[in-house]
Amino acid sequence: MECIFCKIIEKEIPSVIVYEDSEVIAFNDIIPQAPVHIIIIPKKHIEKISDITSEDIDIIGKLIFTAKNIAKEKGISESGYRLVFNCNKDAGQAVFHIHLHLLGGRKLNWPPG
Repeated sequence: MECIFCKIIEKEIPSVIVYEDSEVIAFNDIIPQAPVHIIIIPKKHIEKISDITSEDIDIIGKLIFTAKNIAKEKGISESGYRLVFNCNKDAGQAVFHIHLHLLGGRKLNWPPG
């Protein structure tokens, strides 16, 4: 499989991992858009949000719960943070393995662009 995120899961590509358990892994984005920019992914390969099924409900919830916990650990839960799923090319999805962006540590503009 040529998925870069699957290679990170398998430790074939190095990354700065901030959280990992049997279902999810979270690591620092290599091109951060905020002082805190962490990617949270399921270990199960799902290409995009529009591909999730009812079987994936729990893992999607776990991604969000993990983001909340990391935000607290990083000290941005009180000041605020943003969670972003991009779905498909027009939305900016560059890696086709669903991933949740956790962004914070500065004032974020709206609309995002």
